[in-house]
Amino acid sequence: MLTFIKNFNLFILLLFFLCYAYQIVYVFICFLKKDRSLEHTPKKMHKFAVLISARNESAVIGELLQSINDQKYPKELLDVFVVADNCTDNTAEIARSYGATVYERFNHQLVGKGYALDYAFSKIEETIGLDAYEGYMVFDADNVLENNYVYEMNRTFDQGYRILTSYRNSKNYGSNWISAGYALWFLRESKYLNGARMRCNLSCTISGTGFLVSTDIIKRNGGWKHHLLTEDIEFSMDSVLHNEKIGYCENAVLYDEQPVSFQTSWKQRMRWAKGFYQVTANYGGQLLKKCIKDRSFICYDMLMTIAPATLLTLATIITNTTLAFIGIYSGREFIAEAALLRVGENLYGIYLSLLFFGIITTITQWKRIYAPMWKKILYIFTFPLYTFTYIPISIAALVKPVKWEPISHTISKSVQEIRQ
Repeated sequence: MLTFIKNFNLFILLLFFLCYAYQIVYVFICFLKKDRSLEHTPKKMHKFAVLISARNESAVIGELLQSINDQKYPKELLDVFVVADNCTDNTAEIARSYGATVYERFNHQLVGKGYALDYAFSKIEETIGLDAYEGYMVFDADNVLENNYVYEMNRTFDQGYRILTSYRNSKNYGSNWISAGYALWFLRESKYLNGARMRCNLSCTISGTGFLVSTDIIKRNGGWKHHLLTEDIEFSMDSVLHNEKIGYCENAVLYDEQPVSFQTSWKQRMRWAKGFYQVTANYGGQLLKKCIKDRSFICYDMLMTIAPATLLTLATIITNTTLAFIGIYSGREFIAEAALLRVGENLYGIYLSLLFFGIITTITQWKRIYAPMWKKILYIFTFPLYTFTYIPISIAALVKPVKWEPISHTISKSVQEIRQ
């Protein structure tokens, strides 16, 4: 039994290493290789539309629309469309007051951001035609943008990328350990995943908000066809399987509001966890096939992105805990001791690896993290704990039905106020 415990845990450790060691390499790539795409001088200022799906977002949408109006980009090349989706407040009126074209949608059966985006594309096609714009930028109502955001996205779009994502920062990093956990995760994802992929000419992934899609892609897809619980990841996987290379623009910075209560965080991340399971079920086999058939590292990278690593951790905990109970009830306490020791060692190893990413991200993005120094340091150590809370969330998402539900946003800040 002791040999089994040792070999099982060694197997899981090696599997983790083989699956995810390349992400450590990504960190060093970001240090050693320059992102040449940021040096490109655009030959053309392209015409874009901005799409915002908003459900009862009157508290925050004004700051986003103001930040769009303040863009250092020709006004005639940027139009804003807001879908007031099942709103019961004055979101639509506020959006119109900032000059946006507003489509009010009321549908309580087909709910979610994906359906709202599809509605917007269909209305634009009906009224002025999708070809009126070369690309469409998608934001959430709680976002605010640096004033060079569109210019920088245009720079990378001009290089031929038909799908782009941007640098995702936080409005409220310093609120508490939960908001900081979210923010540090997204900063790490932007800098050390998408940043490295861009340097290596690989494909990046869309993460929630702040992305740009070519009109050609929208027309090919017949609007927005992605309606799983994580429509952003679904869109990324589908695009990669269609041989699209998603780009990343590090100089295009947006700020996003993060939850501060564990209850809200649980609800949101339950949807994400369930959505990742859905995407894995729908696209995992196709990605694996292309990994093997085409020897595609991009597809391998995408497969590791959607493969729930928490399930490996969960399998380790459940197996070792089960063996510990067997040891206790059989009177062989040394088996229980060995199994529980392995659980502790595995969790400690994961904690250290997450701590590594937290330290590297915090140090290198220090000036972009707007919080007191002591909070920046403290939340490095709580970042692994935040990530560990995905374990019970992943368990619950496996067995419980999950529906799309809106997350309330209340923090209305300009970029200048965030930086104070």
